[in-house]
Amino acid sequence: MRSPQGWVGDWSGKRAALSPDRVGLVDAATGTEYTYAALDRRANRCARLLADHGVTRAGDGATDEAGGRVAVVSRNRPEYVDLFFATAKTGGVLAPLSHRLAAPELAELLDSVDPALVVVEEPFADLVGAAADTETWDADCPTLSLPVDGAGTWTDYESALPDDDSSFDGPAVAPGDPHLFLHTGGSTGTPKETVISHEAIVWNSVNTITAWGLRDDDVTPMVFPMFHTGGWNVLTIPLVHMGGQVVIDREFDPGQILRSVEERAASVLVAVPAVLRMMVEHDRWDETDLSSLRFVKSGGGPCRESVMDAWWDRDVDLSQGYGLTECGPNNFAMPDDWPREKAHTVGVANMHVDARVVDDDGAELSPGEIGELELRSPHAADGYWGAPEETAETFGEWVSTGDLARVDADGYVSIEGRKKNMFVSGGENVYPAEVEDAIADHAAVADVVVVPVSDEQWGQVGKAVVEPSAESGADPAVDPPLALDELREFLDGRLARFKHPRSLAFVEELPTSGPSKIDRDAVEAEFGE
Repeated sequence: MRSPQGWVGDWSGKRAALSPDRVGLVDAATGTEYTYAALDRRANRCARLLADHGVTRAGDGATDEAGGRVAVVSRNRPEYVDLFFATAKTGGVLAPLSHRLAAPELAELLDSVDPALVVVEEPFADLVGAAADTETWDADCPTLSLPVDGAGTWTDYESALPDDDSSFDGPAVAPGDPHLFLHTGGSTGTPKETVISHEAIVWNSVNTITAWGLRDDDVTPMVFPMFHTGGWNVLTIPLVHMGGQVVIDREFDPGQILRSVEERAASVLVAVPAVLRMMVEHDRWDETDLSSLRFVKSGGGPCRESVMDAWWDRDVDLSQGYGLTECGPNNFAMPDDWPREKAHTVGVANMHVDARVVDDDGAELSPGEIGELELRSPHAADGYWGAPEETAETFGEWVSTGDLARVDADGYVSIEGRKKNMFVSGGENVYPAEVEDAIADHAAVADVVVVPVSDEQWGQVGKAVVEPSAESGADPAVDPPLALDELREFLDGRLARFKHPRSLAFVEELPTSGPSKIDRDAVEAEFGE
């Protein structure tokens, strides 16, 4: 038998004991503030509910097993935080599922997760009902509703909670026990469920705090959805670790984020490049007081130089980060007093992270050479749930990221794009991320994706799919903002000519998947070959 380790599962209890009256969570949708003491009381009630439904740790505690699971289909709400803290206490597993999936995709994930309990926000009742109508998922477990302005389809979550909010005496939970199932982006095929242990969550939090310098008075608007690793591991859990404050909302548009930064005196912000760009372009940008922000991080793809310039012009310390569900996700940080010419990089590896770049045979490459990025850290995930072959391909001593990178002479890491996106033109390797960065510097371009297309002479060449900037004033359907010759002239001296795109396409808005990340696969399916 294992003895209990209270520090592993009792996040809310430990923090409530240290700082009971400090506000840890703000629900911007209702204006409600929750102290850490209140959050722990809510978590204790929720833990009893979960225990009654079998959402507890696996019988013998083997690290390759997962306890009972609770699946959640919801926008960001306080109940999500209840369920995170409560599953930590019971040794169960929280499996957040994207409400943006189609019913057949959701059904496959629900079948894989095999939940003992499902919690659904009412706007997505029809989606979950449609998933239940498929032959994929049996849907034979209880379901609870999170109502919005009225009665729910199933029993109301709040009414199902026991009244007892005293300390919950849960089972022994070990560091290696699973706590989160977080699914990957999965633009092609059904997403995979990544198994995240208590230990990995703790180590990512430690890496984030030590590398980014998080403080107990930090406040952040959480702009990532809680079905994504960004919603938990980027800032929410590290700030709970420190006793900071997280502001959530059902939806986040650029204006709301700017208001939240000013009204709550937010000190840290992490968002994908598209959100940071939309904030810059919003009418409130110039009038919003950003002086409380200690730093801003961009993650989930390359941040364009024009966007970084706009934040720097407001005296905000903006830099780029890098992470993935399978490892971290917070793997890199900028050193103290980093030079601006390193802004295109993601910095250097965090305290408890090793990073290397390898060739196709797994041999480590010299500085400046491009290869696959591999990571090693105690915050790595254990593998993919129910997918041993995919687990063996990605996980081992090192986590294979599938991303191409290079390390410069000073140890700074640059991400060059996905390994699968590289193409060969006339015998030369072309990395779309590099080409996209150069094209995005043009004033008529808001964002761009480069995809390979066939060419009789060169084998493959690039096609640039452009979302015009607001400044261009162009309607891409009738008035293309940029001619190919003009673009190629702009790229002369910036890129070797074999990297220049040989055709252009324009869209009003590039498609997105996950938390406002550009969906490259959707672009390639429509414009590539």
